[in-house]
Amino acid sequence: MTFAKYPSLVGRVVLVTGGASGIGADVVRAFAANDARVAFFDIQEEAGRALAEDLAGSAHKPLFLPCDLLDVEAMRAAIAKVHGALGPIAVLVNNAGNDQRHGVADLTPEQWDLSQNVNLRPQFFAAQAVQPQMKALGHGSIINFSSIAWRFGADQMVAYASAKAAITGLTYALARAFGGDNIRVNAIEPGAVMTERQRQLWYPTQASVDAVVQRQIIKRVLLGEEIARTVLFLAADDSRMITKQSITVDAGLR
Repeated sequence: MTFAKYPSLVGRVVLVTGGASGIGADVVRAFAANDARVAFFDIQEEAGRALAEDLAGSAHKPLFLPCDLLDVEAMRAAIAKVHGALGPIAVLVNNAGNDQRHGVADLTPEQWDLSQNVNLRPQFFAAQAVQPQMKALGHGSIINFSSIAWRFGADQMVAYASAKAAITGLTYALARAFGGDNIRVNAIEPGAVMTERQRQLWYPTQASVDAVVQRQIIKRVLLGEEIARTVLFLAADDSRMITKQSITVDAGLR
């Protein structure tokens, strides 16, 4: 198959959180293939540096910065470094997250707070930090990652699902708040994306993967690159009149 490339992304500065592995790494690769100037954050330093080196032959070698998104001040400082190294950020992809499972009866206040601090809080503060840069540019696209987990009621992921539902509300509010500056804010709700981490933790056998695929309308394994292609569209000028939307990419999982 041949997929679209977006001329408007050439040379555009893009920041991806949680970009060292999984869907985030697929997003970094997709932007690099579109000749964007990509920076990405992650706490996985070895994986992050390896990905940057793997893409060194791109038109613009990606910039990897180790960053713990639980530390908002450190994240703000890292965003400032991206600005200094590459220029004003035009696209923010709030990908980082953790879908840890907890039974309802066992969920502790500390686990609840950690889930919100990983999955929700950084998305707002990253958006807050890049907004002045996008305003100065005269345009911008912020893409938040939600999940279908909150739509179907994930009883072993109550804290995670709650955070992902809140991201939809955050997306709508920021779209209204930033729209006057020609900054678009949208969300993506991935389905059961079979990343290496998902296969190791939650879908360790081929039978478990096949069971998910059979629940989908489209009977094909959902991969991170499919999510990345949706991110590219929402980042590019082709979607310049799309904002305050949450797009599900789940192969029709029910």
